[in-house]
Amino acid sequence: MKVLFMGTPDFAKVCLSAIVDAGYDVVGVVTQPDKPKGRSYKLTPPPVKVFAEEKGLRVYQPETLKGEAFKDTLEELAPDIIIVAAYGKILPPYIIDYPKYGCINAHGSILPKYRGAAPIQRALMDGEQETGITVMYMDVGLDTGDMILKETTPITEEDNFETLHDRLAEIGGRTLVKAMKALEEGTAVREKQDDSLANYAEKITKDDCIIDFSLDREKLLCRIRGLSPFPLAVTKTPDGRLLKIVSAVAAGGASEAKAGTVCALQKDGFEVVVGGGKKIKVTAVVPEGKGKMSAGDFVRGRRIELGDVLKWEK
Repeated sequence: MKVLFMGTPDFAKVCLSAIVDAGYDVVGVVTQPDKPKGRSYKLTPPPVKVFAEEKGLRVYQPETLKGEAFKDTLEELAPDIIIVAAYGKILPPYIIDYPKYGCINAHGSILPKYRGAAPIQRALMDGEQETGITVMYMDVGLDTGDMILKETTPITEEDNFETLHDRLAEIGGRTLVKAMKALEEGTAVREKQDDSLANYAEKITKDDCIIDFSLDREKLLCRIRGLSPFPLAVTKTPDGRLLKIVSAVAAGGASEAKAGTVCALQKDGFEVVVGGGKKIKVTAVVPEGKGKMSAGDFVRGRRIELGDVLKWEK
């Protein structure tokens, strides 16, 4: 089975690694063009490109797939199957319809829940108890194709976007290999999605990152975990400086102070009043112009005072 792989970030790199380790003939890897990063805007290759070149695989970085721009290369490579994992572009029909075994995608949710751009983060932010990977046939819709395999994983209170992302990437690689074997053996099933149960995981925006301390405590903690370690939940200190929250936990007791008030300073962090008079304990932060630090160090640096009110004001 000749495989054409299409993917871009670390999630896709892990999936490609599993396919390579399984011994499949990867005839080409398609990924996004190099992009400028950092303050120097240095052109940086995507993780999939770095991995593919290390393995001696042919890499293609088309600026566009529209208008059959990739058709000649596709016909030259003649893949039996196309595997897609977080590629980042909509695939046109001439690509989806080309391979014998189909165009197969590993999506980071249990479909039809969380179709779209940010399924892992949205599941965490919404307080879901479990999520997983769905391997499906691609079609012209957005994550609407028939499903082949699913594997679930629980979401724990210790999970943030990073830990859940990494676990799902491993599951993605494993389930893709299982699906490919089933397709070769003719045992793969097609399960239609129930569109009435679908919801859309929209891309994370700047507004999603702004902390509303009046929220229910559990909802607020889920939001912080879902945005950590990137792009991070954010608020402002009384002097107008940005303060990003890396991690926080529930704190005991209650307070009559308004939401957002710093109500305790401790060696390992500080407590903030949230919705319903409950409290959270902030344990790690990124102050404006600084790197990540423990909230205890933030307190010791006298960057925050008892009674300060954290709130977002434009």
